[in-house]
Amino acid sequence: MKMTEVQTDISTAIEIDRLTKRYQTKDGPVLALENVSFGIAKSEFISVLGPSGCGKTTLLKVLAGLEIASQGEVRMHGKPVRGPNRHTGIVFQSPALMQWRSALNNVLLPTEILRLPADRSRKDALQLLELVGLADFANKLPHELSGGMQQRVAIARALVHRPDILLLDEPFSALDTMTRSQLNVELLRIWSDSKTTSMLITHSIPEAVFLSDRVVVMTPRPAQVAEIVTIDLPRPRTPEMRVSTDFVRLTDRIGRIIGLEYV
Repeated sequence: MKMTEVQTDISTAIEIDRLTKRYQTKDGPVLALENVSFGIAKSEFISVLGPSGCGKTTLLKVLAGLEIASQGEVRMHGKPVRGPNRHTGIVFQSPALMQWRSALNNVLLPTEILRLPADRSRKDALQLLELVGLADFANKLPHELSGGMQQRVAIARALVHRPDILLLDEPFSALDTMTRSQLNVELLRIWSDSKTTSMLITHSIPEAVFLSDRVVVMTPRPAQVAEIVTIDLPRPRTPEMRVSTDFVRLTDRIGRIIGLEYV
């Protein structure tokens, strides 16, 4: 389905409307995004898939308010995004934990910056550590945790201030295949419990299909929407679904879109 303009209703959490982003470099202007439009419904899980360097992370940064659009607009719950806001949680490729702070204190960091009530924040942080399977590791320092455990702390940190929207920038790309698959299941469980509107940037077609309600397939730079694929797999998702006929059908369909668009 080609998307040339955003389609929204009262349940739309994010509206990306004819978004274009240019960078000025020493070699001249670089067009990263061009006329990108799509909407994300409240509590929906969307994945954005495309080749390296196509502008996926730039899109996430504009949504997060870390970059300013050159043209077009991003709206969250109907309000234009003009900069970072407390209603958005972000998980990056690297956990970026403070090495001198315990897992619990790393999770609490956004609440300290936002000056949220300490008692409630600590309770929320402990509940989130339990949710991500780290209740027994609250007092551990990052170097005492595996890479996968550190990324779980980062997810808990992104959720501790109760954001409406969660943005994930290839958070599992540096992990081994087994840990990545396990964290996919964990992320789905967390999303099922919180129903936080979520957008994942990924290179992995199986990961996108397993996690998402819809997958936005991007073209090479300048990134445009090639097609949006609805993932019609039932929820809750299970690891066994990854070998089902429907799962293979969807991954093959997206692979064909990418192959056709990128040749």
